[in-house]
Amino acid sequence: MPVNEEVEEHVHHAHDPFDKTVAGSMAIIAALLAVVSVLGQHFQAEELLNQQKASDQWAFYQAKDIRRYSAQVAQDTFTQLKGDAASVSRYAQDEKRYAKQRADIEEHAREFERERDQSAHKAVRFHVGEVFLELAIVLSSLSILMKQKLFFMAGAGAALIGVVISATAFVA
Repeated sequence: MPVNEEVEEHVHHAHDPFDKTVAGSMAIIAALLAVVSVLGQHFQAEELLNQQKASDQWAFYQAKDIRRYSAQVAQDTFTQLKGDAASVSRYAQDEKRYAKQRADIEEHAREFERERDQSAHKAVRFHVGEVFLELAIVLSSLSILMKQKLFFMAGAGAALIGVVISATAFVA
């Protein structure tokens, strides 16, 4: 049974003030769980997107390196064959240009990797927070079923831990 349906069922059947308090708390926890879950998925998608961008940049880097190497080979060949100076110079300039472009591309790739790592950190925090919020709903459900305040307190503690861990995603 989905979490929302379970919460609605508990609220509907709650007659005891304790049951109403727990059911209301469960509704709040379920809302927090939904937010944390969506944020976790968002940052995981960002992580994958940045990984793809970094991979594209590294492929571009390799293409420029192949062009640089080809220019270097052409320059060496023309030099050995005593080719005209204009051709040798042109390939020398190409080699320098490709080397500079590679450095720029490398910096872009590393930036995407840094962004990927930041998104991954946030996604993990939200996923761990999600686990604690789910645990809070389960413990709260048990408190209604077993009429045990201890389970409700444990659930509230788990919810608090989940919210704090999720909030730390924005700190680092």
